Amino acid sequence: MTRVPVLVTGGAGYIGSHAVLALKDAGWAVSVIDNLTTGFRFAVPEGVPFYEGDIEDAGLLARIIAEQGIKAVMHFAGSIIVPESVENPLKYYHNNTAKSRALIEAAVKGGVPHFIFSSTAATYGIPEVSPVTEDSPRRPINPYGMSKLMTETMLADVAAAHPLNFCVLRYFNVAGADPQARTGQSTAGATHLIKVAVEAALGKRASVGVYGTDYATPDGTGVRDYIHVSDLAAAHVLALEALIAAPDESLTMNCGYGRGFSVLEVLDAVDRVTNRRIAREMQGRRAGDPDSLISDNRRIRSTLPWVPQYADLDTIVAHALAWERKLDGIRGQ
Repeated sequence: MTRVPVLVTGGAGYIGSHAVLALKDAGWAVSVIDNLTTGFRFAVPEGVPFYEGDIEDAGLLARIIAEQGIKAVMHFAGSIIVPESVENPLKYYHNNTAKSRALIEAAVKGGVPHFIFSSTAATYGIPEVSPVTEDSPRRPINPYGMSKLMTETMLADVAAAHPLNFCVLRYFNVAGADPQARTGQSTAGATHLIKVAVEAALGKRASVGVYGTDYATPDGTGVRDYIHVSDLAAAHVLALEALIAAPDESLTMNCGYGRGFSVLEVLDAVDRVTNRRIAREMQGRRAGDPDSLISDNRRIRSTLPWVPQYADLDTIVAHALAWERKLDGIRGQ
């Protein structure tokens, strides 16, 4: 198996830092660029070359590619909060689309042949059918989803014109933390349900809001496909191996377990793991939330030798909880 030097953008952030660990653990040479607006320097392991800067800085990118001999990019840098994208669309088209264009251009100019892109199930909008396949219509209903879809389109067009192949990975609901508690979801005010719920379990929040109890689901609350962040990171490493093995082929794959849990089922899992009950605050629906969003993951399972290790809701919660406790110590230093 050929291993090449990899640049991870947003490698000090939540998912990016797990990808860095997965690459490093597997023996890849990895470097990180992050502007630290939402990332944390402590999330980058010792010995990994770190560049504090922005992915639209063409000069810096050219220098990193040359200094580190970069032959693959894993692109995680960007903004991810859906309601914020509705309120401030230009921020999202700048951070997620315009900056991605600059990064792709730097990769082409630097002769980087492989590119893995962190995309999202938000590109599907409100799907008519769930589970959702990669061939489902892509009709984003917010600027976040559209900004990611535009980058997917750019990658396809650039790959047709230049010696570059790519893998688009469309994430469903990413949760949990490194099983060894080396990194996790560290952003203050995060909106991920499991992160919010473990904060509530530890007394950092008074309650957890449940947005919508009248969905067409077994208990009336929204159903989502939660994937452990370390399983997701492992998928990125396997995807890179696939790109290297078949340099003329590009891939687009869903990343999820193909199993959904409702909001109330998630909160029940947190209650089980913590042996205490979280206060639930029932509220109205949020605009644009589908009843159910579950991945059809047959393509990734048949394309890559990907075998999830942590496809268990209580395990995901336990790892998130362990990281939340550790984070208190890190912030207290």
